[in-house]
Amino acid sequence: MKVLVTGGAGYIGCVLVKELLDRGYSVRIFDKFYFGKEPLKHVAKKVECIQGDLKNFDPAILDGIGGVIHLGGFSNDPMAEFNPKFNDEVNAEATKILAEACIKKGVYRFVYASSASIYDKGLKGSDKEQTEEENEVEPKSAYSASKYKGELFLLELMQKEPRFCPVILRQGTVFGYSPRMRYDLVVNTFVKDAIKKGKLTVFCGGSAWRPLVSVNDLVKAQILAMEAKEELVRGQLFNVSLGNYQIWDIAHRVREVFKKIKPIEVDIDYSPERMDRSYKISNKKMENLLGMRYTVSIEDAVREMIEKISNGAFNDFDNPQYYNIKWIEFLKEMEDKLKEMGGVF
Repeated sequence: MKVLVTGGAGYIGCVLVKELLDRGYSVRIFDKFYFGKEPLKHVAKKVECIQGDLKNFDPAILDGIGGVIHLGGFSNDPMAEFNPKFNDEVNAEATKILAEACIKKGVYRFVYASSASIYDKGLKGSDKEQTEEENEVEPKSAYSASKYKGELFLLELMQKEPRFCPVILRQGTVFGYSPRMRYDLVVNTFVKDAIKKGKLTVFCGGSAWRPLVSVNDLVKAQILAMEAKEELVRGQLFNVSLGNYQIWDIAHRVREVFKKIKPIEVDIDYSPERMDRSYKISNKKMENLLGMRYTVSIEDAVREMIEKISNGAFNDFDNPQYYNIKWIEFLKEMEDKLKEMGGVF
């Protein structure tokens, strides 16, 4: 079967693409390629790559496709806040456009990468583990609101087309090594800071909760959602998380891994001015219904990142490409300069 992966050159996407290929799938990638095609260099000859904008998606791209795993779009709060209008267009409206194209072309299995951040109730909220049946989902940020809006679009389309089979994954904060590396995710940030500064700074006293999942386990969950029997997953919401961790705990876990390498200081910042997200989610539904098992711990992923960085991978920590908002800001600045100059030549 051939699978269309939107956002296939991204942090999660390039790991997913390799896993799909390893399992014998054919893969077509649709991506804006904000970060280039370098993350796909090891699989470039095995995949089809189509560059384009989700807002102007051509249904012909779905020819020969058996299922879609939709990762494309803006990926965190800073990017959403940088351009809220575009964030809503690409995360919510474009999800509807893509899903409608799938229905038109008879591609009915549709795995949607949503976000567990829709559960965020802030530091003053309850520490209760929230389930997929939670009735009080009120996304606060532009990013989480756009992901939730995408969910609602899919469920609405499902009611109109009984063959359409959307599966919604509310993904926890991802961590671990990827060929399209990011250092703006909490575990990865701590690894970078441990190597670069020898110190980890934990804000808000480190009391905030995060559901975490390794990039490797996440892509397995995405494929599981695509392969599962329709009667088990059609229109279902699944939380995807190894477990819930407080930020101070994450910092100390990272420090423990570094003990054999060098001492790491953990600085706890109790400043009340800095707001933070906090939420816990239950991972039992996907475990019980689909047999999902998480195999990569925080410590495992930290050790892999240390090894890769020690061998020369992604050790230029100030490169804006490893930080989504910094890279988008850089591209926008270059775009404005080119418009002003009228081109390079």
